Parts: sequence; structure tokens; C-alpha cells
Amino acid sequence: MGNKSLIPTEKIDRAILIIRGHKIMLDSDLAEIYGVKTSRLNEQVKRNKNRFPNDFMFQLTNQEKQEVIANCDHLQKLKFSHKELEKKLKELERKYDENFSIIFEALRQLIRQ
Repeated sequence: MGNKSLIPTEKIDRAILIIRGHKIMLDSDLAEIYGVKTSRLNEQVKRNKNRFPNDFMFQLTNQEKQEVIANCDHLQKLKFSHKELEKKLKELERKYDENFSIIFEALRQLIRQ
């Protein structure tokens, strides 16, 4: 029998980052590997903290997060700024009729918070 992995090693290698001198994987990458939603993975880790070492998980600073997003090709979906999001909302609002204007205004207010 060959030495086959259930998860391609390239996928895992690609997901490993070095932050604060530690090899880490983002929760979104771990969730993808395990085939679950990121929110579900985080929920289970929080519920079962006693099963993980104290240094198993840490929160990225805003600067670290922006750097990771800027440098990781597989995180393209997170690169939108609030200005870009607001621009896309305006495009959608023009595309749809006035019935949605209340929803678009509510979304704009959420973005500005």
C-alpha cells in the first residue's frame, strides 16, 4: 500500500503561515480541511477548551489580519474594503427597484459602524 493521505499535503502546506514566530493555520483553513463551517469549528473549540493546549489558538491583531489577507491568494474573498463594499451596494441598488432601497440603506449604516 502507498502512503496516501486523506488530505493533500500541498493543501496543508499552503495553509501553514508563520505569525509571531509560530507555525499556524487560520480557522477558515482548518474548517475547510475538516469540511465544516468556520463558525462551527470556533464554536467547538470554545466549548471544548480543556481538550486543547493553552496556546492552541490566538486572535490576530488587525494589522496581522490585513497582512495575511494581502499576502494569501486563497483569501481573496476577504480583500474587500468598506468602500468597495459600499460601491457594490450602490451598483446593486441601481440594478434593483426602489423596494430594496430601505435594505441597502440599512446595510450602508452597518458598514459605517
